Amino acid sequence: MPEEAERVEVTSTGPDRSGTRGAGDPAPPTGVGRPPLLASRLAPAALPEPLLVRPRLLDRLDQAVAGPVTLVAAPAGWGKTTLLASWARADRAEPPPAWVAVEEGDTGERLWSYLAAALRAAAEGVPEEGPPVPDSPPRPDQLELLAAALAARERPVRLVLDDLHRITDPAALTGLEFLLRHTEGRLRLVAGARGDPPLPLHRWRLAGELTEVGPDDLAFTDDEVADLLVAHAVPLPAAAVPRLRERTGGWPAGLRFAALALRAQADPARGVERFGGDQPDVAGYLRDEVLTRLDPAARDVLRRAAVAVAVCADLAEAVTGRADAGQVLADVARTGGFLRQDGGNPPWYRCHPLLADLLRDELGRLPAEELRDLHLRAAGWYAGNDRPAEALRHALAGGEWNRATELLITRWPELAPYEGEVPAGPPPPEPPADAVRRDPELALACAAERAYAGDADAAGHHLRRAAEHARGLPAPRRDRFRRLATALELTLARLAGDHAAVRGSAARLLATRTAIGPGDDPRAGAGEDADTRAVAGTALGLVSLAEGELAAARDRFAEARAAAREAGRPRTELVDASRSALLDAARGELRAAERAARAALGAPACQGWSSRLDCGYAYLALALVACHRDEPAEAAAHLALAGPATGQPEAAALAALCRAELLAADGRSAAALRALTEARDRAPGPELAAWLTAAEARLRADAGDGDTARSLLTDALRGVDAESAEAAALGVALARVELRAGSPRAARQALPDWATPAARSWPLPVRLAAGLLDAVLAGDGGDERRAGRVLEQVLDLAAPEGYRRLFTRAERGVRDLLAAHLDSGTAHWAAVSELVRGADERRADEPAERSGGPERALDEPLTERELTILRYLQSILSNVEIASELSLSVNTVKTHVRNIYRKLDATRRREAVRRARELRLI
Repeated sequence: MPEEAERVEVTSTGPDRSGTRGAGDPAPPTGVGRPPLLASRLAPAALPEPLLVRPRLLDRLDQAVAGPVTLVAAPAGWGKTTLLASWARADRAEPPPAWVAVEEGDTGERLWSYLAAALRAAAEGVPEEGPPVPDSPPRPDQLELLAAALAARERPVRLVLDDLHRITDPAALTGLEFLLRHTEGRLRLVAGARGDPPLPLHRWRLAGELTEVGPDDLAFTDDEVADLLVAHAVPLPAAAVPRLRERTGGWPAGLRFAALALRAQADPARGVERFGGDQPDVAGYLRDEVLTRLDPAARDVLRRAAVAVAVCADLAEAVTGRADAGQVLADVARTGGFLRQDGGNPPWYRCHPLLADLLRDELGRLPAEELRDLHLRAAGWYAGNDRPAEALRHALAGGEWNRATELLITRWPELAPYEGEVPAGPPPPEPPADAVRRDPELALACAAERAYAGDADAAGHHLRRAAEHARGLPAPRRDRFRRLATALELTLARLAGDHAAVRGSAARLLATRTAIGPGDDPRAGAGEDADTRAVAGTALGLVSLAEGELAAARDRFAEARAAAREAGRPRTELVDASRSALLDAARGELRAAERAARAALGAPACQGWSSRLDCGYAYLALALVACHRDEPAEAAAHLALAGPATGQPEAAALAALCRAELLAADGRSAAALRALTEARDRAPGPELAAWLTAAEARLRADAGDGDTARSLLTDALRGVDAESAEAAALGVALARVELRAGSPRAARQALPDWATPAARSWPLPVRLAAGLLDAVLAGDGGDERRAGRVLEQVLDLAAPEGYRRLFTRAERGVRDLLAAHLDSGTAHWAAVSELVRGADERRADEPAERSGGPERALDEPLTERELTILRYLQSILSNVEIASELSLSVNTVKTHVRNIYRKLDATRRREAVRRARELRLI
């Protein structure tokens, strides 16, 4: 810190007749007058070393100070002060902001003494006369004078108040609120706090005058974690970085603790797994800075609720015995950071991973009977609320062996784990050997609990242990044991990703169904039969989906969903319904997809963190539906909520198709291409790969790179069955490329026949696109009657499902075809009229497309590749960057640029772009 920043500035507490004291005025003697002002509280805090600069957050603050109030609110250790100090110290053309660090015990008078000094310093830093700033809580007339002086300034004064949560008296900030209301935007407040300060935030939120930066913004991203580790010289493999971010929740203080701990370890990757909130440094920080600052009731609720991984208000009340537990959780979660809620109704709360470690460590120190009571309370609540997997874990942890066995026998279909379950925490203790000998199903219950937690090795151990003691079971019980054991084998095969083993186990499970003999009641065993079909069918559907066999997966999920509903298994039904919704959307059956997705999202089982993956599939289905209906805002919103599902390859492929459409519509074709190519490299099955290839080819053709688009499609067509749905999707895309290149004859040859009976098995978007191109080609060929007839057939298929994007984002010829169809008569007059209007609105602000007239003004027309590079010349990309975007050599790009200049009679880039726009080439 500069030497002058260390001085202590002293002001008088007696009446200052001149209004302000000059910098050279002598300080009063010690013990006389007002306490001194510390210069360290009037300067940005010292920055930690090594400092990681976070441009995204600095940019966020730069944008935020355009408004009157910015609040950076988060609990301890989230980097609020570091961010504000980094921003305040950044080099800018503007004067530095005024800075006040609030301390514990600051009264209104003390705060205004520092505000006076800070505002004076800010005023003196610019070539204007500073405002009259009172040195104590100002009177109304003083506030009006100060507000008028600030309002008269040319430049706003930016004021940073760090740790504003330390002011608890609203009266101390009344004057500040007055200034913000009456300085005509010339005072900009940036506050850092651990919670909401005593200011009218609700009013500013409603007026759109408040920018909030919270824990979600302050949490480190994977890239920032990697940069921090490099700064700390920690050689952590890149693959372990996301795991470290997950373990720490992106908490900046936790990441610094981790970096310091990992730097001293020989194997940092293994150290990541051992790093937790129960380590001394982390535990001490969390106790001192987080837990001790909560009231005793909140600490007690958090500690006891930690017996569960996630809790809702009812569960917290059941576990703690406190009727106000839900309100306590809501109050603690209000600032986020260390207790998060999922946004559901009712909300579920989950502790930060490191705080959860600490709370579980403290929970383990409770008397054994008290801890057992907590587990049994949790088990009872979960069992009564259709969450048998969690009930089983707590029953085992509480030593309730009979309850655990009963849960396995009666609820086994709901104990099958599906991707993305909530981590179950540490394993319960193993039951005594004599208990397992008496009841081998108890070992199966332990295996089911560990399988649900994803611990396949421990589950296999318990399964083998159960089998050893089951040999002497009587026949009826032995048959039941075999069914339960086979279901567990199916689960373990799924966890191992062994598709052949899944199919084998599913077949064996189906073979355990009880055959109905002559004279037997046909209803006997119906529930068990439905359970078996639901579990086996769901497993087979997941395998088909993972292999990209969409039609087979759709059939499996439909059958399994019906069986789960028959058996009354809501968790299994949710898994099947959410995947069915996505597959319906992929097939283009938009109404069915929307119904299934909304039913899944409205199901009670679709609540809490344990169902985020299933909800993600449903949201992705809604995103695809909105995309086809040309509702980009809704599609983007649903796509953001689909995040948990997009980690699965099949969902990632469909999400990439949706994301690419949105990016391309926003003019970000390069980003759209990247999304498609990345997804295509890992897409399961030929059908998804064909859809991604077709989408990529269309984007490249739209960008003027028809040669690459054509090559992509012809190469892909060589590897698929000519009669398949994949060939149809690729053929339609190739026909579109040829039509855009001005070759209608080649387009007709490439276009598959969409009117054949076999075409009815194609996905509806492929059929509609083929029919629309058929109509366009007929119109271009002069057969207007056939064009109208084909277009009406396309509308018959598209209108009931609500398709719009197919028409509004199509080639310009489609709009004219639709307009002509209005005049010739249609059963879909309102829909066609709206489509024409939508197409006109979309193209109103677009540059006119290249046509034959303007291009003939050139002595030598531009090639498709030159047109592609010409579009890039409008941007700020260099030749090297353009070459990288197009996967060309730099010399090739330079050659094309020289040809463009020559043909456009230009000598530099700007002149070439201007000339191209005049000729309507771009």
